[in-house]
Amino acid sequence: MSGGKGLAPGSRRVHNRASRALRMAAQSRWKSPSSLGAFYRRMRSTLGPAKATTATAHKLAKILDHLLQEQTSYRERGAEAYRHHEHERQLRQLRTQAQHLGFALVPQTSHDHTSRSQRRENRMQTIPQ
Repeated sequence: MSGGKGLAPGSRRVHNRASRALRMAAQSRWKSPSSLGAFYRRMRSTLGPAKATTATAHKLAKILDHLLQEQTSYRERGAEAYRHHEHERQLRQLRTQAQHLGFALVPQTSHDHTSRSQRRENRMQTIPQ
C-alpha cells in the first residue's frame, strides 16, 4: 500500500508503442535458440516472467540503439556462445569470491565427458564377480 492505495503487482502498464513492441519481441524469445532466448530464460528463472520480459526488452532496446547509432547490422552470437560467456562470468565471480574468503580455486585436470550411464556400465564391467 502506498498513500492508502493498493499497488499493482508485477510490472506497471506500458502505454508507449515502441516499448510494447519491444516487450512483445522479448516474450517471443522464450523458446528461441538464440543468445537473447537464453538470456530471457535465465532471467525468467531468477526474476519471474514479468521482470524477465522487461529486462529482455531493455536489452533489445540497447541493441537496437547501438545498431542505429553505429549503422551496422546485427550479428547473432547464438545460445551456445551466450552460455559459454555466462559460464566464464560465473567462474570469474567464484574466483573473486573465493579470493576474498582466503581460498584459491584449482581447476580439475581430467575432464570426463562420458555420460552417467556410460560410467555406470564401465564400473559394472570392472567389478569382479
